[in-house]
Amino acid sequence: MSDIGNTDGSDRFSAVHRMVDGVRVVTIEGEIDHHVRELLSAALPSGCGAAPPSRIVVDLGGVTFMDSTGINILITAYQAASATEGWLRVAAAQEPVLHVMQLVGIDALIACYPSVEQALTS
Repeated sequence: MSDIGNTDGSDRFSAVHRMVDGVRVVTIEGEIDHHVRELLSAALPSGCGAAPPSRIVVDLGGVTFMDSTGINILITAYQAASATEGWLRVAAAQEPVLHVMQLVGIDALIACYPSVEQALTS
């Protein structure tokens, strides 16, 4: 398990990684906006080095706000996973975050599940 915290000392963002049956689960907490762009990018496959996991579940259950920064990073991570014949799934997004995702149509591109368990077993 690894943890990526906000380097400016605030508690607005954190990302914790764990592996579950070969699937990387990235649990995000806080607000996703331009202030945490680099941290979120580092937490997802586009910033994970030469051989990122090809199957990823992004747990957004602890995310209280997400703007277009988060949408763009999720799309980039989805494309990186797809390029390796893998997948990226979103789990447990709270209603305001899920609403933003639905407004821009990202839920039609990236599968969204009500829980991490459902994202892992689907």
